Amino acid sequence: MRPRPQTRDDRAAWAFVAPALVHLVLFALAPIVVAFGVSLFDWKVLKGTMPFVGLGTYAGVLSDEGFWNAMGNSLEFAFLSVPTGMAVALAVAVLVTQQLRGLGFFRTVYYVPAVSSGVAVSMLWIYVYLPESGLINATTRLFGIASVDFLNDPAWAMPALAFMAVWTGLGPKMVVYAAGLLAIPPAVHEAAALDGAVGWRRFWAVTWPLLGPTHLFVLVTATIGALQVFTPVYTMTRGGPMGATDVVGYHIYTEAWVRFHVSTAAAQSFLLLLVTGAAAWLQFRLLRDQAAGWGAA
Repeated sequence: MRPRPQTRDDRAAWAFVAPALVHLVLFALAPIVVAFGVSLFDWKVLKGTMPFVGLGTYAGVLSDEGFWNAMGNSLEFAFLSVPTGMAVALAVAVLVTQQLRGLGFFRTVYYVPAVSSGVAVSMLWIYVYLPESGLINATTRLFGIASVDFLNDPAWAMPALAFMAVWTGLGPKMVVYAAGLLAIPPAVHEAAALDGAVGWRRFWAVTWPLLGPTHLFVLVTATIGALQVFTPVYTMTRGGPMGATDVVGYHIYTEAWVRFHVSTAAAQSFLLLLVTGAAAWLQFRLLRDQAAGWGAA
């Protein structure tokens, strides 16, 4: 069968897609290929040598306790921030989709952290977490609770970063959940009310299942973002205290720009890509059919 000749509409479509396609190739696919290529060499930046070592760099990374500590910290950050962030975003989305006055203002306020500078937000939260004069400790001290040095206590540093991530990531998740809630036909809720399902019963029996595809989308995107966290760690803790917040993103940065182990950093970044892709694939594999069933319920 002969291929269909391109029409004027086809060329116009490619013209519209071309800028995004070029951006994807230059700033996403090409860096991945380059990083993998660099990881196959032992690039000594200061000496100017670059001998080929093949997969030897990956063998070194896989036996590096510091890398596995960073990977564990990244997974801990994801487990702390993603489920909590989804629950809070869904609760806020339910509130801002009600027919009440002034909700446009609150929708804007909730989204402000998402469009603010990550460094500026991190600096703000440093003052929130200060051990004596910070907002949290100043408030708890009124009730006789001892102050906590959140960012310098290994037991509190990661939960503090995760709590901040819930706040900064609230806006985008809220918008997605609000869209999912508004897409549910009102007739479905009316039918559920006629059957006697009201309040929490209607939410769990009707609203929650119909949000299945939305849950899956938010879960996958939030997990990918959590595994790539860097800015708050760099600004607030620098991987400390005692490596408690040394996530993979920050670990790669220190390898490349502090220790100048560029090939090691490239191998670690490629392994992070594989872990992130595997996490997304696993979530789709386990929840895709279930989410589709929910959405069709």
